Amino acid sequence: MKSATPKVLHEICGRSLVGHVVSAARVLDPEHLVVVVGHAREQVTAHLSETGADAVTAVQHEQNGTGHAVRIALEELAGAGVTVAGTVLVTCGDTPLLTGATLRRLADVHAADGNAVTVLSAEVPDATGYGRIVRELDGGAVTGIVEHKDATEAQRAIREINSGVFAFDGRLLSEALGKVRTDNSQGEEYLTDVLGILREAGHRVGAAVADDHREIVGINNRVQLAQARRMLNGRLVEDAMLAGVTVVDPATTWMDVSVTYEPDAVVHPGTQLLGATRLGAGCEVGPNSRLTDTAVGAGAVVSNAVAQGAEIGAGASVGPYTYLRPGTRLGGGVKAGSFVEMKNAQVGEGTKVPHLSYVGDAEIGEHSNIGAASVFVNYDGQHKHRTTVGSHCRTGADNMFVAPVTVGDGAYTAAGSVITKDVPAGSLAVARGQQRNIAGWVARKRPGSAAAVAAEAAGEGGAEDTGEGPASEG
Repeated sequence: MKSATPKVLHEICGRSLVGHVVSAARVLDPEHLVVVVGHAREQVTAHLSETGADAVTAVQHEQNGTGHAVRIALEELAGAGVTVAGTVLVTCGDTPLLTGATLRRLADVHAADGNAVTVLSAEVPDATGYGRIVRELDGGAVTGIVEHKDATEAQRAIREINSGVFAFDGRLLSEALGKVRTDNSQGEEYLTDVLGILREAGHRVGAAVADDHREIVGINNRVQLAQARRMLNGRLVEDAMLAGVTVVDPATTWMDVSVTYEPDAVVHPGTQLLGATRLGAGCEVGPNSRLTDTAVGAGAVVSNAVAQGAEIGAGASVGPYTYLRPGTRLGGGVKAGSFVEMKNAQVGEGTKVPHLSYVGDAEIGEHSNIGAASVFVNYDGQHKHRTTVGSHCRTGADNMFVAPVTVGDGAYTAAGSVITKDVPAGSLAVARGQQRNIAGWVARKRPGSAAAVAAEAAGEGGAEDTGEGPASEG
């Protein structure tokens, strides 16, 4: 991967590669789940703990092959007093497209056929690099698996490959692992050798062919990572559409595995739905929106917006070009318009913040209107402070609310005001300097300029305004 991040911790669609595999395994409700870790084991183990995978980790200090890894896993269980006697499923940690349904089918085939081992196989267009499934001449029973590096030319022509996913009889697996040798090109313990050992002992060896060969794709570089992301995203978007969501352009819509939705939601092109985002019935998201861990209420409209850790109420309108940061909660019917940014703000039902404003660390009541170009000044250089605006308030354009400050219910503030003191309910706050007009200034200070010519043509004249009398009122 050429990365500081361990391969199995790279993410697609909101989950790490190993997280996808663990999730698929969980579908079978296993009695024991063991993840074998080696390279960067501290990071992988911490990740499993953080994501609540609830899996036992077994440390493979030296990476001596797949058979060695499985032996380490069984020894970990044995050390905890667990005797494995049932079916053991073995998967790879870098196959994020593998589904729980396919694993369940493998286990079912294994049990129904009475096999000692059943391999999940697949027919692929290009088998280069994969172990080949070798069958009897009639194409029936599996006789073994030959790794690509050890295969003959005839065997390399085989297109049925080993996925690296197996179902074993647990008791027979433990016995056979003790007989695996290392006389191969890699000097490793191949798990695939167990098939030949069990077959020679007279046990049944079978295969369950995957319906879709893409499920078994492993990830070894960034190209394959991107390809897997595209395939998994296609599944997720298709599931959403089959559940009643209109996705206008599936090719430009991206969705994480943890996204949920209700029927009649509409997703427009260029939209990313990430994390635990939830779409309510009949809401409309996009185009060109990115929502992370955000709940969108029924009937809400979100256009050209970025939201993270936000709640958007039913029937609310967000965008275009709006940024909702963590802790933002918009009530029903709220409008957060163009070029509005909100952070840690609670906005009551029906309130409007139409445009060009920043609302941070604030609480606004119901059915208020925040004038254009307003800023909630919440940071004093050391601490964040809160602003409270009541219900049915009307604040003027270009207002600064210097927190901590409160504007009472039904209050008004004049345009251009810097509000530094509390405004009582029902009051009008005016906090701005008096205007002063200096007549003839352009002609004196900018003679010959276009502005001076225009002023002269308009009939320039008059005395300097002293700020007294009617000119200063209001």
